[in-house]
Amino acid sequence: MTGDPEPISAEARKALEQELSDLHEERRTVAATLKDSDEVGDRADQADEIQRADQLHRLDERIERAEDRLRQADIGGPVPTDKVGVGTTVTVRFADGTTDTLHIGEIADARDPKLVTSDSPLGRALLGRTPGDTVSYEAPNGETTAVVVSLGTPGDQG
Repeated sequence: MTGDPEPISAEARKALEQELSDLHEERRTVAATLKDSDEVGDRADQADEIQRADQLHRLDERIERAEDRLRQADIGGPVPTDKVGVGTTVTVRFADGTTDTLHIGEIADARDPKLVTSDSPLGRALLGRTPGDTVSYEAPNGETTAVVVSLGTPGDQG
C-alpha cells in the first residue's frame, strides 16, 4: 500500500463486507460455547476453553482489521482513474515483450488469474504509477521490469 487510505473496488468491498458478516456469525457461535469459569471441569475441559478463547481472540483481531480496512476505503474515496490503485485494471508490457491486462485487488482469488494483489511484488511496484512508467519488481527468477501501458476500470477487463 502507499501509506494513504486506499480505496477498494465495489467487488472487493462486497467480499470484505461478506467476510465481516461471516466473522461476526462465527464469533457469536464460538462465544456461545464458552462456559462460565465456575463451570469448567477437568483439565481437558479447561484446555478446550482456552482453545475457544484463543479462537475468539483471533476472530476479534480479524474483525477489527476488516472494519479498519472498510473505514480506510471510505476515506480513500473512489478507485483512481489517473494512476494505478486498488481496484484499477492496468495493462502492462513485461520485459519479455508480452502484454497483459491485470486487475489490482486486495483479496487473492484463485478463480481470477488476472488478479494481482496490491501487496504482491508486482502490485506494490504498480501502485501510484501512470501510463508510461517503468517499474521494477522481484519475480521468481529475479528482478524484472514492466511498463504501464494503460489504465482502465474493472469493467474494462473483459
